[in-house]
Amino acid sequence: MKGGAIRGRLPRFLERYLWHFEAVTDDRVRLFAASLPPGALVLDAGAGEGQYREHFRQRRYVGLDLAVGDASWDYGRLDVVGDLAALPFPENAFDAALSIVTLEHVRDPARVLGELARVLKPQGSLLLVAPQDWEVHQPPHDYYRYTRYGVRYLLDSAGFEPGDVQPAGGYFRLMGRRMLNGLQFFHGIWIVPAALVLGPAGLVFPLLDGLDQRRDFTLGYLCTARKR
Repeated sequence: MKGGAIRGRLPRFLERYLWHFEAVTDDRVRLFAASLPPGALVLDAGAGEGQYREHFRQRRYVGLDLAVGDASWDYGRLDVVGDLAALPFPENAFDAALSIVTLEHVRDPARVLGELARVLKPQGSLLLVAPQDWEVHQPPHDYYRYTRYGVRYLLDSAGFEPGDVQPAGGYFRLMGRRMLNGLQFFHGIWIVPAALVLGPAGLVFPLLDGLDQRRDFTLGYLCTARKR
């Protein structure tokens, strides 16, 4: 989910507040990288523009993508252009892998996770971030959304021991994000009144997120797993 025209023009603390999902995802990737020993071989499965490469400077990072998701992206930093459903690597090659908001873009998610399990060493670690409530994006390559139960089932079936499956915010963070998304529908003279209504709502709603203890409403999940 893109942040729109105002993304990148706000103070960092406010961007982290408004685009909470991206912020916590980046934090989790950084922690995941720090948990790996120096020199570990890491596969970024669905690397896109390689935005997480910098977190793995002390590791051996391999960014792979099919390079068809977004025509406006620069795929020039990829190490490998390849299909996640048929990874061009031998078994037990990688110490760790990450897949960040990519699983919704593959036609056969079970096969992709099976491939990730195949190329990971036994007890190799996986960081998976998957959406539950996102708008259609990168069409036509947008196929699925996932609940926490679906994620656990897919990981278990692929040969992983699922660890934490944490929702990235609850109902009120989701609604705050939706208020900001709504600005895209207004143009010309309507943009100012729309911003006066939707903008404050987008700022206030996340403050109430603690009220949602179940977090059944969420943008998506941050998941950890290990290969059996």
